[in-house]
Amino acid sequence: MQSTSHILMIRPVDFKFNEQTAGNNKFQIATTETNVQTAALKEFDAFADLLRKNKVDVTVVDDTLQPETPDSIFPNNWVSFHEDGSVYLYPMFSENRRLERRREILDELKDKFEVSHISDLSFYEHQHAFLEGTGSMVLDRTNKIAYACLSVRTDEEVLNNFCLLTGYEPVAFQAVDGSNFPIYHTNVMMCIGDRFAVICLDSIRDPEEKMNVTISLKGSGKEIIEISLEQMNKFAGNMLQVTNADDESLLVMSEQAYLSLNTEQIAALEQYSRIIYTPLYTIEKNGGGSARCMLAEIHLPVKE
Repeated sequence: MQSTSHILMIRPVDFKFNEQTAGNNKFQIATTETNVQTAALKEFDAFADLLRKNKVDVTVVDDTLQPETPDSIFPNNWVSFHEDGSVYLYPMFSENRRLERRREILDELKDKFEVSHISDLSFYEHQHAFLEGTGSMVLDRTNKIAYACLSVRTDEEVLNNFCLLTGYEPVAFQAVDGSNFPIYHTNVMMCIGDRFAVICLDSIRDPEEKMNVTISLKGSGKEIIEISLEQMNKFAGNMLQVTNADDESLLVMSEQAYLSLNTEQIAALEQYSRIIYTPLYTIEKNGGGSARCMLAEIHLPVKE
């Protein structure tokens, strides 16, 4: 199954601009705002409420003040959960983000979900090689394809190892923004749904790589819905398809992402999912991530 109705979210206690990630995340914008945590918490709670009102099962875990983890609101970077009961932990670029890996969160999930084994890839940090979960990889779970734009945070060797362990096929490429700066995470420039893919093909400058990605997407039965570089900068690539308790398909995104879409794109997406969106402006600006980054999908089997 490409989508799930079970989501993990981490409620922030000290969300703020993270200096350690800003060097290679051009989506982050330093501001003089003083109430960042308060505003982010309000956005977070409204987002979790929206998902629950739409019958999505959300497990919310509170972050802790110590150690200091300003980006804990983005759990999909350090952990991923899979249908066979496996859990993967990932090597993180920023030292303060490595502290987000909390085993007690996994222990809490074991009360409700089957966990067969945990594979910890964080040892790659000693080799200065990183793969930041489903930020670095956009997974076509049905067809077992892992799309990844390579960057300081997405190392090809670690990607290939993940694919070897999981039976995924890697599709790696280079992607850049309008100023030719490497895109830090794949999930800001593309989203995979069950029968569609949202992607900023303009960010893939190499014609052969662009063709390989296009062939892979079309070959796996996806309708390609293109977004522009400008729309990508408004987080239009940072979407996630989920399923609710009524088995209805929902496409989750931020208000900024939704407002950047044109009527044709919205109509194309609505063929596959009902769109829900929420304002995340403080989180997007200071954290450089959006709706999809805040959601770690739990594909683990549910205990009887």
